[in-house]
Amino acid sequence: MRAQFILAEIGSGLRRNLAMTISVVLVTFVSLTFVGASALLQIQIDKLKDDWYDRVEVSVFLCPIDSPNPTCAGGEASPEQIEALEGVFAGELGDEVETVFFETKEEAFAAFQERFPDGFNGTQLTVDDMQASFRLKLTNPENYEVVNDVVTGRPGVEDVEDQRRIFDSLFLALNRASLMSGGLAVVMMLAAVLLITTTIRLSAMSRQRETEIMKLVGASKLFIQLPFILEGAIAAVTGALLAVGGLWLGVKYLVTDWLQSSVSWIAYISETDVLRIAPLLILIAFVLAAISSVVTLSRYTRV
Repeated sequence: MRAQFILAEIGSGLRRNLAMTISVVLVTFVSLTFVGASALLQIQIDKLKDDWYDRVEVSVFLCPIDSPNPTCAGGEASPEQIEALEGVFAGELGDEVETVFFETKEEAFAAFQERFPDGFNGTQLTVDDMQASFRLKLTNPENYEVVNDVVTGRPGVEDVEDQRRIFDSLFLALNRASLMSGGLAVVMMLAAVLLITTTIRLSAMSRQRETEIMKLVGASKLFIQLPFILEGAIAAVTGALLAVGGLWLGVKYLVTDWLQSSVSWIAYISETDVLRIAPLLILIAFVLAAISSVVTLSRYTRV
């Protein structure tokens, strides 16, 4: 009987404030879509880091002919200097370097011709214009600085370059986009809280007479407030479910069906990742609605 009464009160409240309820649903939907997008973007960044950081290499470029670098004052890197570097990679940096690949000038020229068959900016280069290099795959890519400190400045070494720097700019841009999305989500959630508060207040004021009667017959505070709390929770959770559905469709059609079929070598987020964050979005919606409702009802339905 009590459950039936509470359900009837919830239905009555939702019908009386239908426009406000729809507003709560839509604002919650938009705000939690931003929250979910921010979370998915962070998951995507983590996937890219896990995938790409394992592939990046440290390039040790050896002195070419006529390099202005002080370490290349003796001219092109000699076989003795190259052998000494190989000894450093195998000995001093043995725990840091997983594999070593040496690219000769001839191999560098062949790779250049494959990439620029018509020359670079109209300039035809020769084998002598190339420079030999080592490609180092590190055991832990995070320890680039250790390798850089040991190798930089050694005779025959012109420059040490970490490929990870190429990706760091991309990750920085993605992280900023994630923060921007999170900031917009906070603003929209604040709007959702205000709407829920307003909706509950209007609902409580419209049923003030019923509430007074329930107080007189000895109804508990929870029994009086529960229909109002559930009204806000239902509206907010409905918005959260719509957000989950929108994110799921977006990931499926934009990422899985389109991006992944076009560029297959990147690790993408999937619909499973949306389902992983779905409970969090629903919980956020419920908690926001519950807190907003309790704060509002403590004033308008005092027992």
